[in-house]
Parts: sequence; structure tokens; C-alpha cells
Amino acid sequence: MLLNFQQSGDPNNPCVVVMHGLFGSLENLNVVAKALAPDFYVINIDLRNHGRSFHHVDMSYPDMANDVKALLDHLAITKAHLVGHSMGGKVAMQVAQSYPDLVAKLVVLDIAPVAYHSRHDAIIAALTEVQNASINSRAEADTIMAKHIETLGVRQFLLKSLAKSDAGEFSFRFNLDVIAEKYNAITANINETHSCLCDTLFIKGSESDYILPEHREAITQAFPNAKAKIIQGVGHWLHAEKPQAVNRSIIDFLQ
Repeated sequence: MLLNFQQSGDPNNPCVVVMHGLFGSLENLNVVAKALAPDFYVINIDLRNHGRSFHHVDMSYPDMANDVKALLDHLAITKAHLVGHSMGGKVAMQVAQSYPDLVAKLVVLDIAPVAYHSRHDAIIAALTEVQNASINSRAEADTIMAKHIETLGVRQFLLKSLAKSDAGEFSFRFNLDVIAEKYNAITANINETHSCLCDTLFIKGSESDYILPEHREAITQAFPNAKAKIIQGVGHWLHAEKPQAVNRSIIDFLQ
């Protein structure tokens, strides 16, 4: 089974693979993909159990890294830059750990190679209630989610994955049941086996708590050639809040 993907740019240019975060889809990183397309051949992917990619009972980082490797093999791509946000950043790091020869440069958006505590309990509760209800509109789904999630922007992000079938029924494109069941695997650290020597850039939102000073040792141990860039005045969704600054940082690093 191959991941769903969109390609843009000239296939003769260096390849960049772009990977979204939890509960997202390739649409979330279109703003990055579009900025990269003039200079790179961009593969923007839906990770397993997300978007239009296949559903599967496993959600480990080695499994998701294998999905990326299988897609690149299918496309006959032997070397690529990787750009991943949040969970997608961990998948990118796992690809670099599992298949170092495949990776040219690595860009990780606002996530570290560490295990995280649970921080999506309210979101999973909201999504589960929507999934179990018979809703007739996005507005109804939003009303249900608002009981659990105060921030409108978070609800709007999640609603992007709410799709209407030909029969008029609403459902989420991501596989909520497996994500909830395997949540501990998603918050876990990558399967780190060695120090990956590829040039790496970690881009952090200044207001985000996903990359902290105490993560520095874990980052430098796993990726000794890592550099850091902080985008001021943004949180975890840095590419959505300040796309020009984030895209400029990615392009400058890759070129």
C-alpha cells in the first residue's frame, strides 16, 4: 500500500518530501509545498491513517518511516530532503535514523526526538463525540467540539478533515479509532539507533513548548549536525502563523 501524495515542481530538481502533523493532511503543508515548488521537486504526503492514505492498525514511527521509504522507492527517488511538522517531523527523523543514505537534509518543524506527555485528551474527546453523533453540518460538529476545545483555530483545523460522502454523511478522514488506541506510540520517542550525521535544521515557534532547552542534549545526540532557528511570535503552528518566515528559513537551509 502506497501513501497518497501530491507532487509539484520540476522532477529534475532536488526532491523534498513534506509531512504533516497529527490529525492533519497534506493540505496543511500546501503553504510550504507551494513555496518550495519553484526550486524543488516536492512530494507532499498524507501519512498513514490520515487524509486520503490507507488506514492501518499500527502507528509506530518505524512503520511510518517504512511507508515513506516505500513511496520513494516507487517513485525511483534515491535521495531527498525531508521536511516534517510535529508528528511528521518525528516521521522525518525516523526516516533519517532508519535510512540515512536516503536523506540529504532534514528540516524538523517544532518537535524534538523525545517522548511527550499526553496533550490531546480534549481533542480526542471532542472528535469522538462528533464521530458518535449524527451530524448534518460542519456547524453542528463545531458546536459539539466547542464543549471540549475553546480555541476556534484548533476546531477549524480539525474540521478540515471532516468529509461529506456521496450519501451526505459526515466522517473524519483520519482514522480516529486507531489514533486514539495508538496514541502512546505517537507521543513516544522515535526509534533512535545511532547519531544521524545529515545536516539538520530544527525550527521552533518562540511561544511553543514542544522544543525546550532540556531537549538540547537529545537533539544533539541524535542529530549532531543540527542547527536551530526560532521564529518569533508564533506557537506550534508556525508555518500557518508566519509562512513567509518559515518558508524562507527552509529554503535558505536547503539551498
